[in-house]
Amino acid sequence: MSNHDSPITNHAIRDVVPIRAFADNYIWTLRDGKFAAVVDPGDARPVLDYLVTEKLELVAILNTHHHADHVSGNAGLLGHWKVPVFGPRDERIIEVTHRLGNGARFRLPHFGIELEVSEIPGHTRSHIAFHGGGMLFCGDTLFAAGCGRLFEGTPRQMHESLARLMQLPDDTRVYCGHEYTVSNVRFARAVEPGNAALSELEVRVQRLREQDLPTLPSTIGQEKVTNPFVRVHEPSVISAANRYAGKTLSDPASVLGAIREWKNSF
Repeated sequence: MSNHDSPITNHAIRDVVPIRAFADNYIWTLRDGKFAAVVDPGDARPVLDYLVTEKLELVAILNTHHHADHVSGNAGLLGHWKVPVFGPRDERIIEVTHRLGNGARFRLPHFGIELEVSEIPGHTRSHIAFHGGGMLFCGDTLFAAGCGRLFEGTPRQMHESLARLMQLPDDTRVYCGHEYTVSNVRFARAVEPGNAALSELEVRVQRLREQDLPTLPSTIGQEKVTNPFVRVHEPSVISAANRYAGKTLSDPASVLGAIREWKNSF
């Protein structure tokens, strides 16, 4: 099952469709005319079903990081279409044909859109994001009102990665890898109970989930006012982190580390 997001305009009308996989993954599928490109296909079957039903030709695969729920569908899709696979410099993703580092740019085949790569370690050591045309595909580093667990990185790396993403224009649409928004907002409100923007977001996302609709995409602007992991300079977030840690934290990375630890057990 999939739901259409609002069309994004960049030289042509383009849809970004979330194909659902596993319990809460989204495989973001860009479509324009008869062509499609997919981001982080953890499972080939729902993608194949969608492309066949919609009579679409796959032209590219984009991978943000090596976790199985984001790349395990690569091989199955490549068995039907021989297409380029754009991904990080990480040999753990064996299907990647174009290994890309920070600042690399490439044109998405058949779409007439240029994407730029940002290295955003923290969740994993080699995690990357793709951005262009008003879109950001950020895998499991940035979530709506949250961030990924620090499996291979440090709080400082995650802080620097999120700060890099926050430099994008406020209207950039944020397409992350999982439907975590309701639980993330619940935690964010524990950190900042007086944040009015969070209260408004909570009502909106609960209404969407009651209708079985995605809460994504977010926007960079929305994250700046609701996401505690990018608001680590705010006195309210610092105070909450200090209370949790039981000490005074002196820098943004330490604040992020404390609230990430708090979120892990929330």
